[in-house]
Amino acid sequence: MNEVQDLFSLLRQSSDVDPQAIDAIKKTVAEGEDRALCRINAPAFAAKHGLDEERVIGAFLHAARVGIFDISWNVLCPGCGGVLDSNATLKTVRKEEYTCALCSEGYAPTLDEMVEVTFTVSPRVRRIAAHNPEQLSVTEYFRQIYWASGVDLPEENFEEAMASFALEDVELEPGEKGVLTIQLPAEFVIVFEPVTHSAQFIDVKGEPTKERRNLSLVFDRDHIQSQMLEMQPGPLRIALENRTDSRVLPTVCVAGAELHCMLGKRRPFLTAKRLLSNQTFRDLYRTDTLDVDQRLKITSLTFLFTDLRGSTELYERVGDLSAFDMVRAHFQVLQEIVAAEAGAVVKTIGDAVMATFPTPDRAIAAALRMRDAMRALNDKSGREDLLLKIGVHAGPCIAVSMNERQDYFGQTVNIASRVQNLANAQAIFVTGAVVDDNLTADLLHRNALTPVPHDVSLRGIEREIAVYTIP
Repeated sequence: MNEVQDLFSLLRQSSDVDPQAIDAIKKTVAEGEDRALCRINAPAFAAKHGLDEERVIGAFLHAARVGIFDISWNVLCPGCGGVLDSNATLKTVRKEEYTCALCSEGYAPTLDEMVEVTFTVSPRVRRIAAHNPEQLSVTEYFRQIYWASGVDLPEENFEEAMASFALEDVELEPGEKGVLTIQLPAEFVIVFEPVTHSAQFIDVKGEPTKERRNLSLVFDRDHIQSQMLEMQPGPLRIALENRTDSRVLPTVCVAGAELHCMLGKRRPFLTAKRLLSNQTFRDLYRTDTLDVDQRLKITSLTFLFTDLRGSTELYERVGDLSAFDMVRAHFQVLQEIVAAEAGAVVKTIGDAVMATFPTPDRAIAAALRMRDAMRALNDKSGREDLLLKIGVHAGPCIAVSMNERQDYFGQTVNIASRVQNLANAQAIFVTGAVVDDNLTADLLHRNALTPVPHDVSLRGIEREIAVYTIP
């Protein structure tokens, strides 16, 4: 217990961590049920405790850094919400495609909605049942291990919800054999095994029969799905054999309205894309994100580029020392604004900044605040020394590791940079992909701002890109 107290004392030493978030985390660690400490969904945790999401995410990141939690990067099935692969680091997310046996679909991983980031209490802080999944019941294995934190499973009566579609299940230890005897209903039935991620589909239709049918299923690590079977309603004997080195949990499910209803209830979760655009994460895990040979896709990310106009003349006019102090102050203000709007500074190049945001509206909110902040700094000095040019674009890209830091690559990045080059002093130039976003449109409307279209071409970009100025 003294070690746990020491860890929380260490956590409180960081001025960046919200004390209220620490209190909520500490109380949950001390008093929460075991499952409340397994794969914690940070946005859901924030909502439950009435706290700011970004502050809660930051608190969990700091808590993981000092050893209170372990971070898990889970590859998800976008269909059923199952966890297809769990990783201690993003560096091990390397497959070109992940297959969900339950949905019978393969998916190329993207960091938008297919990789969630969760936090599980460290065994050194508190032992929970999920630290040894082989001791969980079938129901709890599905709840805590198989389904992702974005599936909004019922807190109460979860066993009853499972029983509404799970006809039978059995636990088989390594090398063990077993038998399930069921009465097949006239439904689509799946014999699903969540540990090996394997499935047998049975399309049950036709006239009911009293004749007992036999089915044999072997579970190993090589075969995740068998051919579709057609059977009549009636008795079925399933012979099962576990040829793996771990316990398996074959479960006979009816793929009907009850299952689809439960899995259709979703809630926000912390995506890998969002975390990579979190300033706290980039500061704490600067060089421990991707390997140099990894290329991970992001369906849509928003890029904001800034640059100071006339910085060379500024150094000439006020001298190196004064100009350096002014430029450094401008960087500090921009970084604070980026972090406050759920973004992250990827890098600075000379007087320029490249930042990312999970959504276009947060980037535009940051851009408007940046423009106001530069005006305030200029008013304070009594001179128009800091003239900021801003460009924003959103689209697909890939996350990479370059120069020992996590970076981004692709045409979206190039376009965002080119759009910034179009901007003049104090102007915000954006693309159609940004202004067409509904949340961005609402933000601009609330601020009585109407984007002005421009008929321009972007150097090196052949296709037409709609460009607007935000006055």
